[in-house]
Amino acid sequence: MRTKPLALAASAILGTSLLLTGGSPALASPGTPATRTAFEAKPIIWKKCPKGLLRDLKAQCGFLVVPLDHSRPKGKKIRLAVSRIKHTAKKADYQGALLINPGGPGGAGRDEVLQSILVSEKVGAAYDWIGFDPRGVGASRPALSCDSKHTGYDRPPYVPNTAAGEKIWLERSKDYAAKCAKAGGALLDNLKTTDNVKDMEILRRALGKKKISFLGYSYGSYLGQVYATQHPNRVHRMVLDGVVDARKTWYESNLEQNHAFERNMDAFFAWIATKHSTYRLGRTGAAVEKQFYKQLAALDKKAAGGRIGGDEWTDIFLSSGYASNVWADNAELFAGWVHERRWKPLKAVFDSDNPQGPGEDNGNAVYLGTTCTDAEWPADWSKVEKDNRASHRRSPFLTWSNAWFNGPCLTWAGKSGTMPKVDGSKAPPILLVSETYDAATPYEGALEARSRFPKSALLEGVGGRSHSASSLGSKCTKTTIDTYLLTGKLPKRVPGRTSDKQCAPSFRP
Repeated sequence: MRTKPLALAASAILGTSLLLTGGSPALASPGTPATRTAFEAKPIIWKKCPKGLLRDLKAQCGFLVVPLDHSRPKGKKIRLAVSRIKHTAKKADYQGALLINPGGPGGAGRDEVLQSILVSEKVGAAYDWIGFDPRGVGASRPALSCDSKHTGYDRPPYVPNTAAGEKIWLERSKDYAAKCAKAGGALLDNLKTTDNVKDMEILRRALGKKKISFLGYSYGSYLGQVYATQHPNRVHRMVLDGVVDARKTWYESNLEQNHAFERNMDAFFAWIATKHSTYRLGRTGAAVEKQFYKQLAALDKKAAGGRIGGDEWTDIFLSSGYASNVWADNAELFAGWVHERRWKPLKAVFDSDNPQGPGEDNGNAVYLGTTCTDAEWPADWSKVEKDNRASHRRSPFLTWSNAWFNGPCLTWAGKSGTMPKVDGSKAPPILLVSETYDAATPYEGALEARSRFPKSALLEGVGGRSHSASSLGSKCTKTTIDTYLLTGKLPKRVPGRTSDKQCAPSFRP
């Protein structure tokens, strides 16, 4: 499930690059008696964070020790990088610890404690804000990296129109999976959602808390759903933004994403057409779309500046499907190339979104480590090819880009499991947030989560096309979240399969 959580944009806005233990028993499963786990959480030794905004905000950093393989708690250990900004509210107003996951999977979360200054002052003061880099990610050790050039330049066209092109992509995917097998070893068997949920439970106990709150974006919303299913009595408050549909495996979710992105790209092209006097790219959405693919085809034949080919062109404009606040900037890039052959701004955007330095594929590698093993991925290329050719006929923008992004799953070395059950019948009230036309995690997923969590309420950004952007959202959205985090009060739940509160979208083009 390809996601690019806009919650991370908060870090950019802020100027960054994006206690006793073991005393509280874990719950084995919903409704079962509490039992002590075999692994005893060790205290986190808090120190000053590395130089930067975390230190400027007086955050503390440390490491949480967890088993590499939770089925072998006395075996090899790994370390998760964690951070904390402590509460400043009076004891009567203190709400406990709030953990944050920015999505991915594979998103680094240690810096996400910066969310504490994006909420109201009262909410920021009421919680201990806890960030953590999930296993294999960021500053956690070990961190998985396989080949930082895998998503860089010199790739064949995404759409495999020839047998030779298809073969190259299959070999590239197999090669990346092999490099990850060599780099990751046993870690690849232990990157599932269930492993991360167990880590969260150990973190809860290491913090000495009977309950935790959680703020989960994108994939983090699925992590929250599973945690609340398995440990309902350990949840204080939970906000899930950009809600994953728990009915679908990641393979199915990717196919669904293709169509949702196509819809948003159609809207982007139509918006450009309304600004024809500015951009001169076409007077109708269809004309703009035709121009877009004309340029893509030309770039496949001859890369701009020797670097920007059709694949890079597609990647550069992918953000238009994630949120409408980038449409004006992307339209400028589009027009600048068509009318003036300005390729350097295109390259600057691609390089910013796809850094190629050592270890820069960490997020991509862990993303695959989770999505390839949470559930069985089709091992038969003929099925994948058939499904994606059908998807491409309907949704040409993302389909083959998405297919090859996930291509290493075909030969991934990690052991596959089954998608964990999501049942919120015993969970406390939680707040779900989604925008009507979210492409990365389509709105239907939020409606499904609402049906599975009967005490939940769903806030809808009506007509919005943003993904996991509530921290940068409308006043209505932010006030609703602040009220819930401070008091536990949710919007009144209404009958039917619908949202319970409607707010303006986070962004308008």
